[in-house]
Amino acid sequence: MNTADMTAKIAAGQGFIAALDQSGGSTPKALKGYGIEEGAWSNDEEMFGLIHDMRSRIIRSKAFSGDRVIGAILFERTMDGSVDGKPTPAALIEKGVVPFIKIDKGLEDEANGVQMMKPMPDLDALLSRSKALGVFGTKERSVINSANREGIAAIVAQQFEVGQQVLSHGMMPMIEPEINIKSATRAECDAILLDETLKQLDALAPGQQVMLKLSLPVEAGTFDPLVNHPKVLRVVALSGGYKRPEACVELAKNHGIIASFSRALLEDLRHQMSDDEFDASLDEAIAAIHKASIA
Repeated sequence: MNTADMTAKIAAGQGFIAALDQSGGSTPKALKGYGIEEGAWSNDEEMFGLIHDMRSRIIRSKAFSGDRVIGAILFERTMDGSVDGKPTPAALIEKGVVPFIKIDKGLEDEANGVQMMKPMPDLDALLSRSKALGVFGTKERSVINSANREGIAAIVAQQFEVGQQVLSHGMMPMIEPEINIKSATRAECDAILLDETLKQLDALAPGQQVMLKLSLPVEAGTFDPLVNHPKVLRVVALSGGYKRPEACVELAKNHGIIASFSRALLEDLRHQMSDDEFDASLDEAIAAIHKASIA
């Protein structure tokens, strides 16, 4: 797939995007969910090796293919690794899956009800390296905890500023201002985020597009103006802490939004499974998420 093929697949593909990008502090939790307890590794290299083995097993599974999984988000170390002797992005592309790379370096402490992204001083170098490996786009996450317009406006502005840097490298930014689903002011957050995002979209230059990765809204259909916006290639949803059945129900209520699930995709997979058991469990998860994405 070339860039035009990838753009077309992401724009209209009947499937979802797998989030395989747990990093840093979230890796031990992801490994524990996979059945590998802390103590099974003695340093970060061994820990990241174990998570790469898990991701490689997912990518090589016969259940994981481009007919239902149209894209996958990678952690930097996963991108730099290999699957069966091939660079990970190439292994994905060979299966018809469009590769993305997580570029944020974590979150700042909360201020004005939000957590901004930490600085990314080496972003240009990462983008150049990713592009050379065939990666199509990026994902950058920040978090909204309460309905503070000043804070939400700042988060959205930062996201689009980083998005412009990504666009300058000929890559597609997936902008992710996650709303905490436990927020007491979640519906108000949805409304403010919609308003501030529309302002930033309208300010994009002619011909520019971005992707949006959003928490599922309190009221289904809230983000329809974003789904239908000409400067949005695709809107995807994170599971945000929902278990898979609940996440799929909420997703199916929102026409035109597809999944980009992490925990909800991986929650039933275990290190101890035989290959047949692993493939069957992954197939069941992919089938459920795929069905909700195309509902």
